[in-house]
Amino acid sequence: MGIDVVLPCLDEEAALPWVLGRMPEGYHPIVVDNGSTDESARVAAELGATVVYEPRIGFGAACHAGLTAATADIVCFMDADASLDPGQLPRVASPVMTGEADLILGRRTPRPGASWPLHARLGNAVLAGRLRRRTGAALHDLGPMRACRRADLLALKLADRRSGYPLEMVLRAATAGWRIGEAEVDYLPRTGRSKVTGTLRGTLRAVGDMRRILTGRGDGV
Repeated sequence: MGIDVVLPCLDEEAALPWVLGRMPEGYHPIVVDNGSTDESARVAAELGATVVYEPRIGFGAACHAGLTAATADIVCFMDADASLDPGQLPRVASPVMTGEADLILGRRTPRPGASWPLHARLGNAVLAGRLRRRTGAALHDLGPMRACRRADLLALKLADRRSGYPLEMVLRAATAGWRIGEAEVDYLPRTGRSKVTGTLRGTLRAVGDMRRILTGRGDGV
């Protein structure tokens, strides 16, 4: 039985050949086109990925569309911009496969040339610290590469459809008693600019979305 890999996608035509070409055997990519204006969907389909179209713009909307399209018992999530190596997905998925953990997040280690602006790192560190205090999970990074069981994640009924989706996943998983952990992964130079944290404005928007979740004011929009 394989593993489905959800890749939210917005104008990643240039990155997709490298990303999909490094997908490990047994890992099936589901590329969720979230309003691309380039040829991302065509490239993904030609390279063998399942393509899902999600017209509602938002990281959480794209992730959830991929989750509902998945059929495998275990599902992974990762960015489609080549900042993460699909070849390292087994590091994240293996503890879930063996039953050692219920949710694993990839803890990013920046490599030369990686684009991780200071404002984005600081925001990530602050949120990770609040998560540790609130959930007791030894997390240091809200990494976008993660793995869990599909049916269990659907049962959490995540509501956020913007940048708060990854944080809501961890909070609801912790409340449900999931065993949450980390696995180290490389953070590489991305192809193109980040759609979320590549600008200060994008980072502030993401932090605002996540603050809504932390304060219990998430409304799913």
